Amino acid sequence: MYLITNGILITEHAMLEGFDLLVVEDRIARIALKGEIHVEVGVEVIDAYGVYVAPGMIDIHSDYIEHMTAPRPTSLFNFKLSIRETEKELISHGITTMYHSLSIFKSADYKYRPIREPENVRKLIDLIDETHNSKHLIRHRFHARFEIDNVDQIDNLKNYIQEEKVHLVSFMDHTPGQGQYRDLEVYIKNVRGYDHVSDENIAVLLASHQTKEKMTEDAIREIAEMAQARNIAIASHDDDSLEKLDIVQSFGTTISEFPITLDIARRAKEKGLHTVAGAPNVILGGSHSGNLSATEAIQDGCIDILCSDYYPASMLHAVFQLAGPQRQDLVEKFKLVTLHPAQAVNIDADYGSLQEGKKADLLFIELLDMDDFPVVTTVFVDGKLIQKTNYRD
Repeated sequence: MYLITNGILITEHAMLEGFDLLVVEDRIARIALKGEIHVEVGVEVIDAYGVYVAPGMIDIHSDYIEHMTAPRPTSLFNFKLSIRETEKELISHGITTMYHSLSIFKSADYKYRPIREPENVRKLIDLIDETHNSKHLIRHRFHARFEIDNVDQIDNLKNYIQEEKVHLVSFMDHTPGQGQYRDLEVYIKNVRGYDHVSDENIAVLLASHQTKEKMTEDAIREIAEMAQARNIAIASHDDDSLEKLDIVQSFGTTISEFPITLDIARRAKEKGLHTVAGAPNVILGGSHSGNLSATEAIQDGCIDILCSDYYPASMLHAVFQLAGPQRQDLVEKFKLVTLHPAQAVNIDADYGSLQEGKKADLLFIELLDMDDFPVVTTVFVDGKLIQKTNYRD
């Protein structure tokens, strides 16, 4: 049991000073005015020294595990090592629940990634599932990112769902000329950014995309129904039109990941969808693909979730960058990485906010003198003190 005192508690409604928080076993047992909670024998008192105490962050879209497992085209590290080293990094950034977004691609137009071979995806999915019953630091979950031209892997995706190893499903279509690559020049620039590709080869790639087989609507609907029956949230990826929003919502989709434009993000919100943007987009001041500005969309009220996408450190820094030096609406900004993603993936009964009865996933966040740089110094997961970092003067 722990009693946390002298911190600034970031709840879902307000920032509370002069309050104590009691952790009993894996839950937040009580939040009350300082001194009102009777400290029993065996309760460890932790002085938070005026730092922020926030809920653990929930990242529902990140392919960082792919980079940690295969950082180079010819380098494939031991998968267990990759998971262990990845979670050590994630915990230092305040991410206590990670939905590892493994890509189930048919083929890559550029930059071959061995981790995306079916046998390697299967191995990593199995290891993510095994973490639930072995020693681990954070909560590992599997986000199945399924490219709709990968018709040969439909049965495998169904099996993953039936085996209860899937916790979020998203359907993706990276065909040039729509979605993320609606601007063909952006697609061509990306291809050339990975390797030297001739104009002739690019023409062949574009032509092949026009004739490739894709999943039928019935096949997508069948998988979506399997997911819904197991309370697994369904996401659409790179929505670029109102027509697409209508179609994906008819499948039971509740999450719109990376809407391409501000107008589409607005329409997605109007239709009741959770909307997701990348935290790196906030840090960098815009989309690396020239699409929606996450900061503008958050200010507009049409993006309600931030994910790390490919850079785990970005979530914490995006929150504080959006709040600014005056820490305006810090409570609301934290919801972008805590309560809102928890609601989107149906785990908010236990996670996503500092509330009595919820799991004790807690972060102590200190601002260093240099430019008020936010750092995570203490982490609790399920009521256990997982990590403590002391910065030297």
